[in-house]
Amino acid sequence: MTNGRVLHLFVCGAGPAKRVHDLIGLAHDDGWDVYCAATGSAVEHFIDVESLARLTGHPVRTTYRSAGTASTPQADAVIVAPATYNTINKWAAGIADNYVLTQLAELTGLGVRVVVLPFVNQALARNLSFIRSVAALREAGVRVLFGPGEFEPHAPRTGDAALERYPWALALKSTHD
Repeated sequence: MTNGRVLHLFVCGAGPAKRVHDLIGLAHDDGWDVYCAATGSAVEHFIDVESLARLTGHPVRTTYRSAGTASTPQADAVIVAPATYNTINKWAAGIADNYVLTQLAELTGLGVRVVVLPFVNQALARNLSFIRSVAALREAGVRVLFGPGEFEPHAPRTGDAALERYPWALALKSTHD
């Protein structure tokens, strides 16, 4: 049962996407009506679009809507999880070359509460472009849950082991903070 709050969930292509249903369940329990959008990589390698559509009660968006089709309701909050190195860097650079990035650029500009839960390894997290991108998103008002006390990067090639500690509940809680 929802209380009228709309959560947009943007899913990128990384290991935790296989368990995005965990976040959707938590969000439903918290009264959110969840609308999902996914990157091409998420759809191709990690998620079952039909299963997520059944779980949320809404189609999963992967591209722009056709004229005459219903638009997604305005978001009260947004969660980007798992957020990849590529998506974070493109978003911070203003590159909107797919549906998810275009929506994130617009929602950021509208001042909607956006929470990002990255999933990157330590080597990628040390890359200067990533460090700058996280800082730029934070400066734009985006809540990036990354670093001590939030979610720290895993060692390269240990992503599967990090899945167990991926903090879905922290992302949802951060929509309220």
